[in-house]
Order: sequence, then structure tokens, then C-alpha cells
Amino acid sequence: MKSLYLLLTLFFFVNSVKADKTIDVANTLDSLHVAASQADAEAYFELFAEHANFIGTDVGEYWTLSEFKTYTIPFFNQGKGWTYIPRNREIKFSKSGTVAWFHEVLDNKSYGTTRGTGVLVLTKENKWLITQYHLTIPIPNELAAEMANEIKAFEKKAPKTTH
Repeated sequence: MKSLYLLLTLFFFVNSVKADKTIDVANTLDSLHVAASQADAEAYFELFAEHANFIGTDVGEYWTLSEFKTYTIPFFNQGKGWTYIPRNREIKFSKSGTVAWFHEVLDNKSYGTTRGTGVLVLTKENKWLITQYHLTIPIPNELAAEMANEIKAFEKKAPKTTH
């Protein structure tokens, strides 16, 4: 009976630690979206690791944290943020429990359904920081060929942008 009690206690402890980590990562991502919506640069950028990058929806939008700050802060200084509301999210962890990756479906007034994916790391201070965030606009399969053709036509007219 003691063995069963010990096993059950261990099971609940391990699952509660995992649940706590999941909640902590979710809180970091939720804080990111709130700070962006409020155009709060300080709160927003403190959620990123020092060597983080942000990948936007355009092929040329691959920014280091410094580049992303240069792009973003003028908007935030004007009180212009962006609001993405999480619809659902899945978070997974490395075996060590110090790396998390996620994908989330988000709603945005201008872009409609979007997707965020990324990676977070747990710091020595026990804080989850974003090392990569990638925002995409998912294209339904039924529209993919048409959209691909539009992108090809656009790229013929405009110079290709890559980072």
C-alpha cells in the first residue's frame, strides 16, 4: 500500500510540475500579447531572451532582437500596438524541462486567423524567455495554389526581400 501511495504521489508531483511549467510558459505568451496590445515596449521586450529573433509574415521579416526593437519601438511610442487574441495553444517541453516550444492560433482584427510558433528557454532565474517567435498567416489548402501564383506574380514585379 505504501508503494502505491508513493507512486501516486510521485505521479501527481511530476504532473503538477509539468502543469506549472505549462502555465508559466502560457503566462509569458499571454503577457507578450497584452504588452503588444498596450504598446508597452518595456514589458514586451523583457519577455525576450537577449539573442532572440522574431520572424514576421513577410519573407524579409527575420529580425534579431535589436532589429525588431528598431522596427517596433517607433510604433509603440505612438501608442500603436497590435492585438492578437489566442484561440488555442499547445506547449511541449524538452526532456530537461528547460526548453519549451509552442504553436498557437490567434485572432487579429486586420489579418483574421494567424498562427504563432516559437521557442522559449528557462533562465537561471526560473523565468521563461522567448528565443524565437514566428508569426504566420495560414493559408487554407484550397487557396494555396491561387495564393502561390499571386506571390510569384508579386515577386516578379518587386525585388525579392530576404534577410
